[in-house]
Amino acid sequence: PALKKADCGIAVSNATDAARAAADLILTAPGLGVINEAVKQARITFERMKSYAVYRIAETIRVILFMTASIVLFNFYPVTTLMIILLALLNDIPILTIAYDRTRVQKQPVRWNMAELLTVSTMLGVAGVVASFGLFYILVELKLPGSVIQSLIFLKLVVAGHATIFLTRIDDWFWKRPFPSGLLVHASFWSAALATLIVVYGVFVAPVGWRYALWIWAYALVWVVFNDMVKMWAYRLLRTARAPA
Repeated sequence: PALKKADCGIAVSNATDAARAAADLILTAPGLGVINEAVKQARITFERMKSYAVYRIAETIRVILFMTASIVLFNFYPVTTLMIILLALLNDIPILTIAYDRTRVQKQPVRWNMAELLTVSTMLGVAGVVASFGLFYILVELKLPGSVIQSLIFLKLVVAGHATIFLTRIDDWFWKRPFPSGLLVHASFWSAALATLIVVYGVFVAPVGWRYALWIWAYALVWVVFNDMVKMWAYRLLRTARAPA
């Protein structure tokens, strides 16, 4: 009766069948230490879900707003339909590895803070739009062909999108511990490298050569530092405002 009445009834590994049937949670290993491990794993899962949510919202704002504004304001399609498909596929590769990423384990109970999540992700998305339009302006000033501009913007969206994963995985500077898992690093680097080869040699897109491709990498990585500063400023502003006087 006590197990049935409890908010979360827990039966130990060698409990009777009646206790197991009444409990909400059944421990499969001896002792109560597995409860601590269950709480730890739940908080790790929560952090991974939060980092994915921030990344996905920021990435959606960054791509959709930039594409829409480019078409409406400048009557220019920054990427082709095929590039959109490739962008989605290449972004999904590192995103899948978030499930294996290292995360911080919070000491206090965790819960969703939607105001903070939406604010940080929106600011990162808007910063990405500014970076994309900055690149677009530079490429237009260089008087490059439209197809080459599309290829370079596509590469920038891939590289910057992959870098955003490392910005959103923790609410601290991206170089701080816990460091990303090797699987996440490899998935991000090699999928971005594949995108680089596609635009350098013109597979399905206009070729751009190594000089422009490496320049795009440098441009995107410089913006990574700036975007991380935007993220940290947003977190500090929101948490300072929320802190008790």
